[in-house]
This record gives sequence, C-alpha cells and structure tokens, in this order.
Amino acid sequence: MLPLTSAPENICIVRLSALGDVTHAVPVVRAIQQHWPQTRITWICATLEHKLLAALEGINFIVVDKKSGWGGYYRLWRRLAGQRFDIMLQMQTSARANFTGAVVKADIKLGWDRLRARDFHRFFMTHSIPQTRFEHQVQGHLSFARCIGLEASEPEWNFPVSGEAINFVDSLIPSVARVLLISPCSSHVHRNWRAERYAAVADYAIERHGLTVVLSGGPSTLEASMGTAIEAAADRPLINLIGRDTLPQLVALLHRADVVLTPDSGPTHLANALGTPVIGLHACTWSKRSGPYNSLDLCVDKFAEAAQRYRNTTPEQLRWGTRIEQEGVMDLVEVEDVLDRLEQALKP
Repeated sequence: MLPLTSAPENICIVRLSALGDVTHAVPVVRAIQQHWPQTRITWICATLEHKLLAALEGINFIVVDKKSGWGGYYRLWRRLAGQRFDIMLQMQTSARANFTGAVVKADIKLGWDRLRARDFHRFFMTHSIPQTRFEHQVQGHLSFARCIGLEASEPEWNFPVSGEAINFVDSLIPSVARVLLISPCSSHVHRNWRAERYAAVADYAIERHGLTVVLSGGPSTLEASMGTAIEAAADRPLINLIGRDTLPQLVALLHRADVVLTPDSGPTHLANALGTPVIGLHACTWSKRSGPYNSLDLCVDKFAEAAQRYRNTTPEQLRWGTRIEQEGVMDLVEVEDVLDRLEQALKP
C-alpha cells in the first residue's frame, strides 16, 4: 500500500518523451536517490530523450524506439523477462506509454489522476496520484514522489553538464560575453513566434545591452528556415547554431546563457533545470501549467486573451492542459512585452 514505509529494492519509471517532460521527471529521480540511495532505478525512455538523460548517474536506462511499433513492445517484454519491480511510476498517459507500462511487471503501478489521464491510462494502473487542478507539471510529477512516501516539496535537478560540451561552447562564445540564447521553435508550429519579432528583440539586446545573441535549435527544415529568417530580419549579426549543436552541447549552451527566450518547448524546461532565467512565450498554453518553473514571473502569458478570443471563455473554465493552437494566436505576444521581461531578467 501507499505511501511506502520502507525503501523498495527497485523502481521502474516510464516516461518516454518529450524533452521537457522527461526534465520534469528528473526531480523525482533525485528525490529517490536522496532518500533511498540503495533503491535501484530503471527508466524506460525514448531514443532522443536518452541522449539527454544518459548523463544522469545511477540509473539503468532501457531505450525504446517509438517508431518500432509492436515489435518494440515484444523486444521490451523479452528484455524485462524475469524482472519484477516493487513499484512502477507511470508518468506519461499516451497510448504508447500505457502499452509500454503494460509490459512492465510491478506490484504497484502508480499513474496520473482522472483529470489528467487519457487514452485509458487509469485502466493500466493500480494506484493514482491525488487529483487536483491548476498544478504545474513539475509539481504534478513530484506528486509521484510524495505519493510513495518521499519528502519532495520543491524540485532539485542537479543536471550535469559535460566538460566536452562546455569546451564546444567556449570555442564559440567569448568567456566575457553576456548571452541571450533564442531557441525559437517548438515542435508544435502554432506555438512559434514570428521571425521578425525575434529579430527585433535580438537587435535590442545587442544595441541596448551589448549581448551576444545565439540561435539554437534542431536540424529540422522548420527550425533551419526560422533561423535563416531571423538572421535576415535582424540588423545585427547573430551566432546561428541551429542544427549544429548536439543535445549535450545544447545543455552547455543553455547553462552558459544569461537568459533564454523561447516558446513552450523542451529547451524552456531544460534551461530552467540548469538555473538559467527563461522568458517563456505563452498563448497556446498556460504558463501556470507548463511555463519554466523558476521563471514564471518572466513569462509573457497571453493564454487568458487567447481563451477569450478563440474559446469565448476563461482559462479556469477549460480542461487543465488545454492547448489553443490556432493560426496567429502567438501574435498576441507583443515585442514590447518581451523587452520588458528582458529588462527584468537582466537586472543585477
């Protein structure tokens, strides 16, 4: 029964993706390692996310290729044959994650509550975390730790940064430079701001504060074209690393930055985990749920305006986690709003 009164021998975590969400799960791992150092932790994650998480010590990772279909579940079942866990923490509610968790043998399977579950998630679980509304995703994940008996009121990440990645960053950015890192793209296209608005903020940061502006992102065509468009719209030269940095190098870049500007995306939460101030741009999503946990005061949040304009309601009346991914919704975020947050972030 929960909460546990003694340390379990082994725990399995199921959190396949995405980059931001696996970052939310790291404080749960840290709580387990701090309070139950002898407990063995196995984390089932996806291929891309493993490239980020591999730097974490003391964890046995099982990597699942999300494109492998039913064959992937069979291979996972074979790999886990003969293993049984005291408890499984199912921190993802998608159908793929639910089927992954179904392969895991565990005495207790702890999942999300009814309000936050989907894809028949609760039918795969034996227990659920307490039901609540208006809880940030970081605290939602920490509920898993508290539910099994750990003290975890606030998150601790202690995310490692590799020396090799630090050397990569040092080779590109002078050590005395103050850095604004712009990660302009989310995987959800309607969350992305306009290139000319990013460029206006970049020019201001360079002219007003002498910042070095770095663009960062993945190798997709969307991100490459966004980087090119920002460079073309900017009056001042930028360092464009879109498609050129690895995930460990991205970690070092986010750690090196003085401030990060980004929509609701994985780098938002990774930068937050590294202790870097983040100006989060929100209109599709509500920063109260998915903003950078330690920089909520720096977010430009237009979700209430979006709810009124596109849903004729208030955020409080919408299902928790609702996304308003409409064409042009991010135009609610004005350049002047972002410049105000930049000034706030750069105060001594």
